[in-house]
Amino acid sequence: MKVSNFDYDLPEELIAQQPPSRRDSSRMMVIDRENGEIRHSRFLELPEHFSPGDVLVFNETRVIPARIWGSREGKPIEFLFVRPQSEGIWEVLCRPAKRVQEGDTIVFTPSLKGTVTGIGPEGSRVIRFEDADVLAELKKEGFAPLPPYIKRKKEHAHLRAADLERYQTVFARKEGSIAAPTAGLHFTPGLLETLERGGVETVPLCLDVGLATFQPVRADSVEDHAMLEERYAISEQSAHSINAALVAGRPVAAVGTTSVRALESAAVGGRVQPGQDSTRMFIYPGYRFQVVERLLTNFHLPRSTLLMLTAAFGGYDLIMRAYREAVQEGYRFFSYGDCMLIK
Repeated sequence: MKVSNFDYDLPEELIAQQPPSRRDSSRMMVIDRENGEIRHSRFLELPEHFSPGDVLVFNETRVIPARIWGSREGKPIEFLFVRPQSEGIWEVLCRPAKRVQEGDTIVFTPSLKGTVTGIGPEGSRVIRFEDADVLAELKKEGFAPLPPYIKRKKEHAHLRAADLERYQTVFARKEGSIAAPTAGLHFTPGLLETLERGGVETVPLCLDVGLATFQPVRADSVEDHAMLEERYAISEQSAHSINAALVAGRPVAAVGTTSVRALESAAVGGRVQPGQDSTRMFIYPGYRFQVVERLLTNFHLPRSTLLMLTAAFGGYDLIMRAYREAVQEGYRFFSYGDCMLIK
């Protein structure tokens, strides 16, 4: 299967640069896999597609303010703090990367300075910090780790507070992600309450979104792409709720592709195993889903693993037709954009 099969034309003006005025005011495309029907709705109408006893699984990971500007010899450099490797040692991405070489000293804030000690995967750098609480400094000075297609520069500091609030789900609990599980951004406490009053069981899990979720596919063939590792955790209670629904024939809906990857990675013989683990699972057309029966997801980048997962779930022809229709209908795309419900 060619990666080029997952290309589509997208006018730049359809890439959402700001979130909608209200989280739950986004548009929602509804796709029926059985009859191939595509309908246009609003996210506020999501509860109408659920029945008592249905299970809705969401990713409760919390995004850290991992984006920050540093300097080397007075030259500004943009950094994304990916993950801590050990005490005081972090893997980071930087732009422009050519300005950051092994042995360099980087100044982020008066209290946060580090030394580049190595080069990591995907062009990342390893930085050692002495006597600094890195996460605390990021919380004080860092910005939301918005993807590059959302245009934010250092001089856009006036948008910092708004992005830190809106690029975070209302059910975020466990810190560790460098990107939001964006399908969850549409939910409000009120809409969650409406679902629960209607008898829908909301079930959390956690997958810390890392480089794997948005790493580019550089291979020509889909099968030649290798995913990076991401950590996930599913509690005993969550696994019990999901498995009880599967045994009873009640549908399990996943909020976002990260929830799908956690659920399918933890599935053994059609049942979800609780615990903590890591996954390199790459889902693309031809994959047979064991757990997920419905998917709520945003519109994804061309040639991305997220689009490939969506096509695996909804069917390649139907999903690519839905994307063409979304462009024609002026849907807002990507992290701050609209969503689709695939049933």
